[in-house]
Amino acid sequence: QVQLVESGGGLAQAGGSLRLSCAASGRTFLEIGWFRQAPGIDREFVATINWSGSVTDYADSAKGRFTISRDNAKNTVYLQMNSLKPEDTALYYCASLRVRSGTYYPGDYRGPGTQVTVSS
Repeated sequence: QVQLVESGGGLAQAGGSLRLSCAASGRTFLEIGWFRQAPGIDREFVATINWSGSVTDYADSAKGRFTISRDNAKNTVYLQMNSLKPEDTALYYCASLRVRSGTYYPGDYRGPGTQVTVSS
């Protein structure tokens, strides 16, 4: 059974940090993306990484503050989030990746998500 399970969310103060993890089981994903969904706001791509970790891409809102990485031995992808802002509050989930016309979308597999709440 293919599963993606996120962890590491929680409550943080503005300016603080959180590290999210995405543990995969059942298969190996060449590319994994992080997305977030806040109430009343369209789903937003956050970051993605390829198998070797040599290629990453970030949403403008994440550049300079978030870092995506992976440990293939553990089949886990991480999202280090620094300098958090209240507008980062959302449900964060990892997913396999689809790309269409240069835009990233969640693929066939996604986790249930982990809630991140940033207080001002």
